[in-house]
Amino acid sequence: AVKILLSHFSSIGFWGLVNNAGISTFGETGWLPMETYEKFADVNLLGSIRTTLAFLPLLRKYKGRIVFMSSIIAYFTLGNGIYSMTKAAIEKFCDALRLEMKKFGVQVCIIQPGNYAPSTKIQPPVSAEEIWSELSEEEKAVYNKEYVQERANFFNSILSEGSTNGNEVVDAMVDALTSPAPKARYMVAKLKEKALVFVCALFPTVVMDSVLSYALSK
Repeated sequence: AVKILLSHFSSIGFWGLVNNAGISTFGETGWLPMETYEKFADVNLLGSIRTTLAFLPLLRKYKGRIVFMSSIIAYFTLGNGIYSMTKAAIEKFCDALRLEMKKFGVQVCIIQPGNYAPSTKIQPPVSAEEIWSELSEEEKAVYNKEYVQERANFFNSILSEGSTNGNEVVDAMVDALTSPAPKARYMVAKLKEKALVFVCALFPTVVMDSVLSYALSK
């Protein structure tokens, strides 16, 4: 991509990079094989880092901007810890990069969407039957089909409550790329989702654990 860019657009410069690639799945920690963890880290985290490193010389040269797609799920998780893990890692990578790029005039912005699953289709509804069939014998000995079905129903209900207005996230991305004074972070989420982030950021961990455990128990 860098070679194509340089061969066709070298005369007009390079001003912005948006790292948007991401995949999502559902499952408790022991339900997912190591290969899935590696794939998620490769796409959601290392993919963004690889792209950033490839374009960094051009971005420094033209004092451009780098936008990363994170998520409010970087702060807490309700059934997709593997996705949360990668988004939390991206947040820290961006924090380091943002400070390092200031001396070059390069600005780094993070977009933190709430639940936009119906709009993006990043996470289709999950099937308890498929999850159960893929569990190891060790996990099947610990859990039962009823538990898996309850968790799948809970997660699917969350997905169905997501916003269909994906343009709200796109607007934030455009602002991050074009505003004279872009924000370091754009949280594009419902009030309830922002409240969860607020609790997670400011209250002791035991409080957030209690809130999420209550939600899961319901």
